[in-house]
Amino acid sequence: MSTAIATRVPAGSFFDLDRKDPELTRLREQGAESALPFALMERLVKSGTPYAEHARTMRSEPVSLAGATFDWFDAELPREIAGEISLTNYEIAEHTEERRAALTHALDRLSLVHPEGFACVREFVRGLLWVGLKPGVRASSLTSSSDPALPYVIVFSDKASRHIPPNTVSERPSALFLAENILHEGTHQSISFHVLQHQVFADGYASQTSPKIEIKWRAGQGEDRNQFWELDRAFHATCVYNQLLRFRQGELRRDDLTPAERASFQAAYDEGLPAVRYLMRELELLTEHFTPHGVELVADLRHQTDQL
Repeated sequence: MSTAIATRVPAGSFFDLDRKDPELTRLREQGAESALPFALMERLVKSGTPYAEHARTMRSEPVSLAGATFDWFDAELPREIAGEISLTNYEIAEHTEERRAALTHALDRLSLVHPEGFACVREFVRGLLWVGLKPGVRASSLTSSSDPALPYVIVFSDKASRHIPPNTVSERPSALFLAENILHEGTHQSISFHVLQHQVFADGYASQTSPKIEIKWRAGQGEDRNQFWELDRAFHATCVYNQLLRFRQGELRRDDLTPAERASFQAAYDEGLPAVRYLMRELELLTEHFTPHGVELVADLRHQTDQL
């Protein structure tokens, strides 16, 4: 077994959308390929809700670039799906020329600056949900998100073109920031695939009873869940930081950034590097909660972190 997070979906595995399976075959034969991830969702959630059939009510526009094709969803977001992935306050944003140009630019930039990261997105992302808060909803909008219950689909808002989590905010939107947030969620999906297919955490491990890692840079945000992270959340974050910091390094080496873009990426890099080093040390103190395979993954993360 590889000692690194999977970079490919194994043929014939649960996540292989081309495998021989009655439901997946039916959707493919009916030209409903964009609903395939939701068929996997039915089996992961086990609620009895036919998510794939609800997903078929959403139109999708193909976005093709650098050998990859993504389904950019349109129309109304079915409430059954929205409720399962915590999007009840959101609706699908209108497809506009401005959003289409930003999305194409973001994907193109990611493929150019960080081919390894783009390969991850190409492999583990099929569906794109660009959303916005419903009229009348008074809440802070998400920047981007993904849910292990819904493989291959990532969510982001207009805010993803201005915000590099956790703390870098730009007054001017940039497709480069959108590229980072797409990479962020694609990396989360690759980790979720791996954790669901391989035993990474020791027998008996559960998020609810996990030892907590104090996240000092989140102090003062008012929620314990943001100040103290479970081991699996910290593991995800360490993997993601390693990808994002490499993308930020690539951007900072280029000479075509605007001053605002350069300042934002530099601030995000300067904040992210000590954060990933801190998380790395904390993970290594808690390796008894990992399987032997998990320990190997942590060792590979250490190697990656030391190269930053």
